[in-house]
Amino acid sequence: MTPAPLGVYVHWPYCSRICPYCDFNVVRDRGRSRQQAGLVRAILDDLRIQAALTGPRTLVSIFLGGGTPSLLDPSAAAEIIETARALWSPVDDLEVTLEANPTDAETSRFAAFADAGVNRLSLGLQSLDDDALRLLGRNHDAAASRRAAERAASIFPRLSIDMIYALPGQTVADWTSELREAISLGCEHVSPYQLTIEPGTAFHRAVGRGTLRPPPEDIAADLYETTQSILEAAGFEAYEVSNHARGPTARSRHNMVYWRGQDYVGVGPGAHGRLSLNGDRWATHAPAAIDDYIATVARGEGPSGRERLSLRERALERLLMGLRTLEGVRMSELAPLGIDDAAIAALDGLAGIANGRLIVTSSGRPVLDRIVRELAHGA
Repeated sequence: MTPAPLGVYVHWPYCSRICPYCDFNVVRDRGRSRQQAGLVRAILDDLRIQAALTGPRTLVSIFLGGGTPSLLDPSAAAEIIETARALWSPVDDLEVTLEANPTDAETSRFAAFADAGVNRLSLGLQSLDDDALRLLGRNHDAAASRRAAERAASIFPRLSIDMIYALPGQTVADWTSELREAISLGCEHVSPYQLTIEPGTAFHRAVGRGTLRPPPEDIAADLYETTQSILEAAGFEAYEVSNHARGPTARSRHNMVYWRGQDYVGVGPGAHGRLSLNGDRWATHAPAAIDDYIATVARGEGPSGRERLSLRERALERLLMGLRTLEGVRMSELAPLGIDDAAIAALDGLAGIANGRLIVTSSGRPVLDRIVRELAHGA
């Protein structure tokens, strides 16, 4: 019997600067070389601790995220990748993704990361407009974005790019031009994210002061529809609400682990995981503070937080994650919620059942949060 599939997420929390829209667990990387060396050792030890928990599994993906993992020394990335491959049984076409920014310093290391085992780059372009990049607090310009994408496409077998839209003052014409240029840069996958004002961020404070004004809802809706139409016309399928791929083989296998409710190990400060152990489903999380994480791993404790999920919690998680995708979620996985035909009919065509799976329609995707709330509230 083939062991159950498993993904590995590695959180590298260091960034050269903190973007004003970011609410991730990140810190400035200046003067932290000794701490970073200790963190690499802790991540390696944490992988070993968690492999003892999971037992034999089929490793389908490794994702180096953050933060800015392209600031990690490529030799350290190689050691992390090889350790994960040795602890679990990797599939022949193991997906190994690295998140990167388009700065020249990071671009110069792309070949070394490819040699380390990275075969998919997730490049945070965010915009191809210099004014927008300044607003977003990025430390690169549009020219650097183009150079980075072109170099990445020549080195990595698979390239994904991230873009942010619905910026203050952005028009449909502006976004149309940017998006069309972005997809001409040689990528197989695009993740266009609508700007979200997260509590605690610099942007959230600016909105509170009235110095930042996101576009009104009708403009944001027009930008969303523009995103869908342009990417679809260019051959990118919206296989998930914010992810578009040139066919099934271009999809992010690691993200599909999340959306399909499969198991994944999370290592690094603040990393989360989901593990099925002895018939139970566990949510794991690591300490957010770097030194606390290192100390916890040194004590051999593994994930410091481990919570057993109830059947209802598991079903709610499947509802939240599975409905984001084209394939939806099996109704059998939602049984603890008691969702019936009347509840689905009340959504008035925004969702439906096909081949035993609950699937959100194209008209329902823009209001997915509302659909999930209504189904969860009625359950």
